[in-house]
Amino acid sequence: MDLETVADELYRLRPEEFTATRAARMAEARTAGDRALADRIGRLRRPSLSAWAGNLLVHESPGEVEPLLRLGEGLRQAHRDLDGAQLRELSRQQRVLITALSRQAGQLAAHAGHPITEAARHEVENTLRAVLADPDAAREWASGRLVRPLAAGTGFPAMAEGTAPAPPRPAAKTAKTAKSTGASKAAAAERRRLLTQARKEADRAARELRTREKAAATASREAFAAKKNWDEAQQRVSDLTAELQHAREAQQQARSAEQSARERARTADRGVREARRKADAAAEEMQRLETPEQ
Repeated sequence: MDLETVADELYRLRPEEFTATRAARMAEARTAGDRALADRIGRLRRPSLSAWAGNLLVHESPGEVEPLLRLGEGLRQAHRDLDGAQLRELSRQQRVLITALSRQAGQLAAHAGHPITEAARHEVENTLRAVLADPDAAREWASGRLVRPLAAGTGFPAMAEGTAPAPPRPAAKTAKTAKSTGASKAAAAERRRLLTQARKEADRAARELRTREKAAATASREAFAAKKNWDEAQQRVSDLTAELQHAREAQQQARSAEQSARERARTADRGVREARRKADAAAEEMQRLETPEQ
């Protein structure tokens, strides 16, 4: 047992199971003589409901982690110096992706037996916005060990409809600016390429999420049907168990009745033999008396 294994286990659990399991692992570490490990396990904090749901995305849908991280890198690079139309398109794609992922986190939480509230889902969305905007937040989320939701205060600035970035103030052309024109064009072209790549990545991720959501919905229906079948089978087992118990009791009663009947039969048989003996003796006595003496 090591800290990484225990942490992975704990942050997959439902929040209400966290404390008891942590205490059990601390006890195991102490029993094994590793007090340092027990202390480190004890410092692991229980996650909030929304943080747990965000962790579920990492643990249960690992295929979503790397694409989201790559998309965040591309967005952070491509966001600089874009025009209004590009920023609005970028914001639309962010909303689609974040909404889909937060919905998936809610479904995972529900399947794990602990549905989250609407407020918690909004906290998951804020966490995902922070992941896209901040590389440190992205690394923290990708660890799958969030304790509390991440703040989206460092997110991309909003772009209102019908607005565009303020144009730069005209500057006097100098030899230096003339020389840097080529580099600026190359940087702008690279940013456009990155934006195109980010858009493709966002569209691909959104399509994949829709596919997985459909699969999750199908799996949920199948799980519900399977649970219903299990409940019915369990009830049938309970009914048959009760019926078997009643049959065993009836068998025991029948056996007791049989034994009592056999005992009565033996008693009656003894009575018959005794009565027959007496009848034979009486008949002999009568015959003796009827026979005249010589």
